[in-house]
Amino acid sequence: MSIAVLRFPGTNNENDVLRALSLIEGAKPYLVPSRKGLAGLEDADGVFIPGGFSYGDYLRAGAVASVETITEGVRDLAEDGRPIIGVCNGFQILTEMGLLPGALLPNRTARFVCGWINLRVCENPTIFTEGLENAVLRLPIAHAEGNYYCTNEDLTSLKDEGRIPLRYCNELGEIDEASNPNGSIGNIAGVISQNGNILGLMPHPERASRQILGSVDGLAILENFVRATKC
Repeated sequence: MSIAVLRFPGTNNENDVLRALSLIEGAKPYLVPSRKGLAGLEDADGVFIPGGFSYGDYLRAGAVASVETITEGVRDLAEDGRPIIGVCNGFQILTEMGLLPGALLPNRTARFVCGWINLRVCENPTIFTEGLENAVLRLPIAHAEGNYYCTNEDLTSLKDEGRIPLRYCNELGEIDEASNPNGSIGNIAGVISQNGNILGLMPHPERASRQILGSVDGLAILENFVRATKC
């Protein structure tokens, strides 16, 4: 199925995403520079917003990209129930658009963090984590503003509705403070929209899609995403 991989000025992970999605049978990823506007999404069955530093992260990470014309098309696809993933800067853009609750704040250390982390997959099924319930995944992170924050009201809703698919954990799957790389509330590494078709996460599944990269744990998330575009 046709998957639009967006590129804003400053995006730097689009080729990684295109390469990873191309490994999956049936996926037809194609690059869409944001300047193409709504026309770039006419044939999209799903959307992937990669990481990077869109517009140099001026104002706030993802803030400028979130008001580009092409995001109107992303909203339309979201309303139609099409699957959408935002990774790292893509997650930041989705929160700035209001498609996902909360915000990504500077890391508690005020430093850029880069390395491999462990993620505990929630027990509640989602279209993105189907077949991975309660698994521990190994994925890389690379961000300066990955400290997820939301109001107590939003946090309660996310928990009650099973919309926290991924949390930072240790190798045994235990969710503890020592495993939290950026200070995110509740060790949250990713959240899902209320209707379940939008996922935002800070770790990079596309960078864990081949064994030579150090892990293939991200490939299962991408395969689920591609499968959802066929529905």
